[in-house]
Amino acid sequence: MGQGKPVRKVVIAGGGTAGWTVAAALAKNLGPLIELVLVESDAIGTVGVGESTIPTARRFHELLGLDEVQFLRATGASFKLGISFENWTREGERYFHSFGVTGRSTWMADFQHMWLEARAQGVAGPLGEYSLETQAALAGKFRTGGNVPLNYAYHLDATAYGLFLRDFAEKLGVTRHEGRIAQVRRDGESGDIAALALENGTVIEGDLFIDCTGFRGLLIEETLETGFEDWTHWLSTDRALAVQTAAAGPARPYTRAIAHDAGWQWQIPLQHRVGNGLVYASAHLSDDAALGRLKGRLEGEMLTEPRVIRFRTGTRAKAWNRNCIAIGLSSGFVEPLESTSIHLIMIAVTRLMQLFPFDGATEALADRFNQLSRTELEGIRDFIILHYHLNAREGEPFWDGCRALDIPQSLANRIALFRESATAFQASDELFRVDSWVQVMLGQGLVPQAHHRLGQMIGRERLGRSLAELAQGIGQAVAGLPSHQAFLDHLAAPVAA
Repeated sequence: MGQGKPVRKVVIAGGGTAGWTVAAALAKNLGPLIELVLVESDAIGTVGVGESTIPTARRFHELLGLDEVQFLRATGASFKLGISFENWTREGERYFHSFGVTGRSTWMADFQHMWLEARAQGVAGPLGEYSLETQAALAGKFRTGGNVPLNYAYHLDATAYGLFLRDFAEKLGVTRHEGRIAQVRRDGESGDIAALALENGTVIEGDLFIDCTGFRGLLIEETLETGFEDWTHWLSTDRALAVQTAAAGPARPYTRAIAHDAGWQWQIPLQHRVGNGLVYASAHLSDDAALGRLKGRLEGEMLTEPRVIRFRTGTRAKAWNRNCIAIGLSSGFVEPLESTSIHLIMIAVTRLMQLFPFDGATEALADRFNQLSRTELEGIRDFIILHYHLNAREGEPFWDGCRALDIPQSLANRIALFRESATAFQASDELFRVDSWVQVMLGQGLVPQAHHRLGQMIGRERLGRSLAELAQGIGQAVAGLPSHQAFLDHLAAPVAA
């Protein structure tokens, strides 16, 4: 790929969360420099189940200048402090992956080293006692602002979120074309994409094309034949059933991920309903059996009919190929366990803005974008494999197979490092923090054989007192918080005339 022509017009193929997130970000931050057009068809449904986010969504909203209360009201959103993992090690066992900082670390050793020493000395409680977000979540408490800063994300209605961002983007000048794409036209000389021809006869030319057409990858794969790297040998779940139910109680400020013998089930509480789903490996559970299992585990009245979503975990060989950039499901997919799909859309368009090809797409720009995208996605892949690989659900073929996996060397090295020394790390280009790796590795039953001895120098009495004071302070802070449901009701209440 040589120097492409200067980019003055960007065409986004596909709407939904991916398309309108891209449109909103480009319009807000590069609007005066480019013309933005989005093509979507009301006749083509969206996946619409990406209803759980991670805290990076808040930073992205700040980048757009979105009002949080307006967003909450428009999308029926609730707050999320982490994920409750239930039955992942064994039936009846549970641990919590919070978004907060656990304990207090020093420059010499992270908190888990002190906690492990205190536990060996008999003066430590469960790890979650030292996490404000974990304790608030399990108590059903939440509040933004004030003197108790919680690190949080959102549960949201993905369809409503797409419409919210569409309204935002159109007010900033994004032009929407309604219609199905009948043909993707390529330039006869360069091979780049030149235009999208719609079924209604409209032809939309552009300089840069963003593929947000979902798993199909109409531009990046069906047209440019970029190639796909399959990761199902590591992550074998390939189906999800999704259904919405009426709320059966107060909204919990966390996602539930409940393992079953062929995968896991999600529960995502919103203001007005609950999102439910069953993720499973079709090699171990039939669609009919999965449907029966999901219906048998629902806690509220069904508001929609369950639908099957078929997926394949893996990555496009290149997210940026020629003058086309795949963002969202068209670029690849790592199953929904840690709620990273919306983050990957947001970080991709942020990366695009940083590397925007104003003077034309070049191989160097595309290579940099692709390298960053792949590195981040591989880190997420490893983190999700970790949950499956470290399990003790013996006698179940699906889970026995997960334990026997020949995992990526990058993950094997990380597990060995933690097992041998309790050391965890976050590289500069990785999404998940040290706290996340520690909570999941310990939660999944990985017991370190050794740890840093800084805690020994502190001494048993002082170490125990420090942890007790930390837990007490967190308990007092949580006691002063309102319930999550009460806080939601307050925010969602209509403004008095």
